[in-house]
Parts: sequence; C-alpha cells; structure tokens
Amino acid sequence: MVSDEAAYRRYLSGEEKAADLLAERYGDALTLYINGYIKDIHEAEDLMIEAFAQLFAKERLIGGKGSFKAYLYKTARHLALRHNQKHRFVFLRLDELDFEPQSDTLIDTDLLRSERDRQLYDALEKLKAEYREALYLVYFEDMSYRDAATVMNKSESQITKLVYRGKQSLKAILEQEGFSYADK
Repeated sequence: MVSDEAAYRRYLSGEEKAADLLAERYGDALTLYINGYIKDIHEAEDLMIEAFAQLFAKERLIGGKGSFKAYLYKTARHLALRHNQKHRFVFLRLDELDFEPQSDTLIDTDLLRSERDRQLYDALEKLKAEYREALYLVYFEDMSYRDAATVMNKSESQITKLVYRGKQSLKAILEQEGFSYADK
C-alpha cells in the first residue's frame, strides 16, 4: 500500500490518480468528521472537497508518516469552524425532535448499529467538545497523539490529558446510565 505522503508526492509530480487515491482513502471519514462540527452532511461533503482542494492547490511538501492525514484534518477543522462562524443557525438535537426520523435519513455508521454502540454514541455527545474531538481523532481516526495535537492546535501532552480525561468522563457517564463492563 502506498503511504499518504508518497501518494501526495506522486500527485505533486503530476500523477492525477494519486489525488483520487487520497480522496477515496479519506473522503468519507473526513466528511463525517466535518459533519460532527456543522451537523449538515451536504455542507460537510462540500467542505471535504474544499479541504482537499486547498491541500492540492498549495502544493506544499508534507513529510513524516501520518503528516498528510493530520494536515488534511487540520485544514478540514479550520474550514468547519469558519463555516460555523458564518452560519450561526440553531440546530435541533435529535433527542429534541418530537418524531422519529426515518432510518434512511440518518448516517449509517457502525456507532448506531447496536444498543451498546448507541449508548456509547449518546455518552460521547455528552462529553466536553475537546474531549470528544480528541477521543474521536485518536480512537476512530486512528491518529497518533502527535497528529491529533497538530489537528487541534495543542501539544502532545495536552492531547494525552484530553484523552485521559475524556475516557474518565466517558466511563463516568456510561456508569451513570447503567452501563456494565463485561470484564468486571
């Protein structure tokens, strides 16, 4: 498998298919990440495309394993935050709706497939935004603490603390809601 950084270098050398490889590799996950900020999947798709476009337009060399993904997510995060500043709408939370949305209107993710996953998803939503984002980047996007720090404009030490505190808060929320651990 070609590394992200090698594919990006190949794109910079004029190989258009390398850009397609990177977009295919990260497009869906990046869209879901952006959607976590802006709560509009269609806008998230547009911002995902814009994040790639900005990255490809700058044609800056990116070195180091994991650096491309971190730089891509940092670009996407910046776009999402800027989008939220421009579009300050009041969004309804799903639990505030007085009807049950059709299942095909929800994003079909592994998080919503079982009751246990739903409990985890609900608990994640209750976490402080910083904790949720750090946990998401490290555990769902499989980023290193260093790359997550790059994305969130924090130090590696701060990410370590956010992940630790996020896990502690998540555990407390889950226990409060009656979640029990299989390994007890």
